[in-house]
Amino acid sequence: MTIDTMGLRRIRLDEIDACAREPVDPTTLAQAAQIVDEVRTHGAHAARSYALRFEERGPDEPLVLGRAEMRAALDAIEPSQRSVLERTRDRIEAFARAQREAIREIDVPIPGGRAGHTLEPVASAGCYAPAGRYPLPSSVLMTAVTARVARCTRVVVASPGANPVTLAAAALAEADEFLAIGGAHAVASLAYGINGLDRCDVIVGPGNKWVTAAKQLVCGVVGIDMLAGASELLVVADGSADARLVAADLLAQAEHDPDAIPMLVTTSSRLADAVDHELLRQLAELPTRETASLALSNGFTCVVSSIEEACAASDRIGAEHVEVITLDAPSVARSLRNAGALFIGSGSAEVLGDYGAGPNHTLPTGGSARFQAGLSVGHFLRTRSWMRIDDPAAAEQLIDDAASLAAMEGLAGHRAAALLRRSMR
Repeated sequence: MTIDTMGLRRIRLDEIDACAREPVDPTTLAQAAQIVDEVRTHGAHAARSYALRFEERGPDEPLVLGRAEMRAALDAIEPSQRSVLERTRDRIEAFARAQREAIREIDVPIPGGRAGHTLEPVASAGCYAPAGRYPLPSSVLMTAVTARVARCTRVVVASPGANPVTLAAAALAEADEFLAIGGAHAVASLAYGINGLDRCDVIVGPGNKWVTAAKQLVCGVVGIDMLAGASELLVVADGSADARLVAADLLAQAEHDPDAIPMLVTTSSRLADAVDHELLRQLAELPTRETASLALSNGFTCVVSSIEEACAASDRIGAEHVEVITLDAPSVARSLRNAGALFIGSGSAEVLGDYGAGPNHTLPTGGSARFQAGLSVGHFLRTRSWMRIDDPAAAEQLIDDAASLAAMEGLAGHRAAALLRRSMR
């Protein structure tokens, strides 16, 4: 079967689990490990070597650029491009600020005192933006603006090649430094630091499989947002959906990357057939059809018997992006549990989320929406707890319970330290 003759492959409901992918394959992980180790050991020399190999920078071009270079790129782009970037930044920033305001510090009573938590931003954020096939200034804004709203004191953008529009986006996001390389060597440089670039505390942002593998390898040395694999779109639709819209959205996802995964779960076999027809028609006119056709071969259509079955299938998939194009789409969306981001109703194209409606487009893939969420200000914040006991007499039961638990666990020193507080009355 090829997409040129038959459309998306059809699968049964019981075949969905077999379509799942790991975020990183063993071969890529091994290759990335070698790169990461070389950068960790040899620093800028290794990073420069890979930058030359992948034609990201010339031998005399700096790997790290500053605010002046970013500002110069911003001043040089077309005014219309700048306006688009500014409006996109403002929408992302407004949403991130609302998120930040929703995360509160707490202060509650405990026996003999009080306890709570404070919110402390990480000092230094590394924000990765891909630029393999196309520059992605939207990813710069999604990551760096969010880090700024979280009040990180240092924001570094990494993206291969220093494309002018990417540099301009970094300037608008108020980045401090721009690492003009990509891939696993960029992630390693952010994690361990190289000559001219101090290490970061957290690394976020989407990337190819080598970027994802490198993030897995450095996790623990630095914080990461997630292990994001190939990008995904699942459309949950009934017979009321417009096949043209569904096909257009699936193709928009497919043109991202040959590894992208476009999926359709529908209650209507008639819609499934119509979407296949539209995919073939629209693909023939799509300038990016070479990439899109490869990605379509990764995808599938699953025809189910009810909306309830469609929702159950969606939750089993746990896709990065889930569009709900059904009658009473808000009600259907409320029943979904596992999705990186929801796009509710036929007007809510996933591409509008990609390009800065407000919510972040850095999202979990490969079913990981079952246990994690997309990038937010929370990824740049540490919830640090505290407690204060001013009246040990009022904490008598707490002290006794702590001593008893210590005895159960065989920790005599713990028990003694707790009981000493009785003498403070």
